[in-house]
Amino acid sequence: MAGKGAAPGTAVLLVTANVGSLFDDPENLQKNWLREFYQVVHTHKPHFMALHCQEFGGKNYEASMSHVDKFVKELLSSDAMKEYNRARVYLDENFKSQEHFTALGSFYFLHESLKNIYQFDFKAKKYKKVTGKEIYSDTLESTPMLEKEKFPQDYFPECKWSRKGFVRTRWCVADCAFDLVNIHLFHDASNLVAWETSPSVYSGIRHKALGYVLDRIIDQRFENVSYFVFGDFNFRLDSKSVVETLCTKATMQTVRAADTNEVVKLIFRESDNDRKVMLQLEKKLFDYFNQEVFRDNNGTALLEFDKELSVFKDRLYELDISFPPSYPYSEDSGQGRQYMNTRCPAWCDRVLMSPSARELILKSESEEKVVTYDHIGPNVCMGDHKPVFLAFRIAPGAGKPHAHVHKCCVVQ
Repeated sequence: MAGKGAAPGTAVLLVTANVGSLFDDPENLQKNWLREFYQVVHTHKPHFMALHCQEFGGKNYEASMSHVDKFVKELLSSDAMKEYNRARVYLDENFKSQEHFTALGSFYFLHESLKNIYQFDFKAKKYKKVTGKEIYSDTLESTPMLEKEKFPQDYFPECKWSRKGFVRTRWCVADCAFDLVNIHLFHDASNLVAWETSPSVYSGIRHKALGYVLDRIIDQRFENVSYFVFGDFNFRLDSKSVVETLCTKATMQTVRAADTNEVVKLIFRESDNDRKVMLQLEKKLFDYFNQEVFRDNNGTALLEFDKELSVFKDRLYELDISFPPSYPYSEDSGQGRQYMNTRCPAWCDRVLMSPSARELILKSESEEKVVTYDHIGPNVCMGDHKPVFLAFRIAPGAGKPHAHVHKCCVVQ
């Protein structure tokens, strides 16, 4: 039996992080963000690590280019990562190409102790051994080591220039093949529109886009393997149900624009208690009087309103959530636990997996906890999103039934 310091299997760490804030205020946010990220790496000591970033480069992309280079350099050369002697970095930096640009950044790190790691070449349909550190940027369309797509414009017509899409890579680690998909789904454009129906119109758009991705990664072009899909799904709580629950005893006042008669604000007041305002709702305002409801017991009382994944219950699996909503946190570097009053807090950032990927995860035979699903930096400002991670071990021999399939198609 392996000692405590050497649990069996290959340790894997999957992290998703919407990092837009880091490039809009790098001086105040990047140092803390990296420190917290390195702490998770140090704690879980993965052999194989994937970091999926969304909104890489921030909202003012052209102005942030120098910050991008510095951030990448720091990740690849820091002391905390010195034992990771191989890396692959894929950055979608071609913001001038509106029909292709996704602002996704995918980082993969391999520990020096890990032998024989292969990455799939989608063009040659062969696995290739991973050596050295390589960075690919600008036009990822010509890189055969990944598949990248931006969602069609007609999925979300009210957003003139969306950057939403996905990037897929395939790996063979410990004779075990799996796809890793970096994904960014559509947001809620207006709290007022989200509140109108249950499920919301935005929920339907995300459902369509995620279904498209899942169909794409199990189509017949390549052998089907286990897959992990992790990124910013922008999943929101069912707004109508949440508001009705939070404001059960409230009366609603509707405020309309004088010129168009369009609803611009909803005000929910307590029926008694001096008609105290409980909630104010505008297009980009969700101002609830008691934020503690989203933090108490990690907000788990609100998980019943997190319904968007249920549509995919036969295709995607998720471990139990035991961390507070990952978005929208204050971007004030001194406010690590405070939510912004722009949206109803929700679990936007997730790590999901196929049913077969779930089987790969090593079930602990000891007291030792070997699977962890959590967020990073609970008390530190990490930007408007807290990164979310899944740490687990691939059991020795988990991929053995398919080992011959992968080894015979390896290009050294």
